[in-house]
Amino acid sequence: MVKQAKAQRMLTHDQIWAALDRLAARAGLSPSGLAKRAGLDPTTFNKSKRVTSDGRERWPSTESVAKALAAADCSIDIFARLIGDDSGDGRTVPLLGFAQAGASGAFDEQGLPSGKGWSEIAPPVAEDNSTFALAISGDALLPAYRDGDVILVSHGAPIRKGDRVVAKTKTGEVIAATLKRRTAKAVDVQPFDAARPERKVAASDLAWIARIVWTSQ
Repeated sequence: MVKQAKAQRMLTHDQIWAALDRLAARAGLSPSGLAKRAGLDPTTFNKSKRVTSDGRERWPSTESVAKALAAADCSIDIFARLIGDDSGDGRTVPLLGFAQAGASGAFDEQGLPSGKGWSEIAPPVAEDNSTFALAISGDALLPAYRDGDVILVSHGAPIRKGDRVVAKTKTGEVIAATLKRRTAKAVDVQPFDAARPERKVAASDLAWIARIVWTSQ
């Protein structure tokens, strides 16, 4: 009975990694964004790093956890609570890298997450069933979004002129920009870099468009 009680108190591989995911979400970051802010290789906390090529569990080092706590301005006591939080309020949204969002099969016909490659993140704001998250990498979306930022995108949120949006064309291109105008025939958007010209996308070429409702900045 005592051995069983001790076993139940032992930390598991899944608990530690889930706590790091919650730590990243608490800081408004993706796991890769947290690693980068902590001065680590951006892939340090990726799901692909949690199991070795031969199927063995890989644990985060104490050094990487300590650096992540410092980067997220989180105490060890709070992290311990994140480890013990099996459900929080139970809310997660699908998370994918923005660079991978144009891949075939990443979204279904309604523009909702589909296929492999998605992970999860705890949303910092209220969301609906059509909300998903995209992790920004690189500087292509400057000055609006930086490398490591996470944006929440919602198909359920109304879209108005001036809103920041994500759109996907039927050829698979994913565009993040500011909506200038939308008609039955076309959508006009302004890239975040003001030096770039407006772009018109014909309605017949547009697979879907959704509003950015939150960013981790």
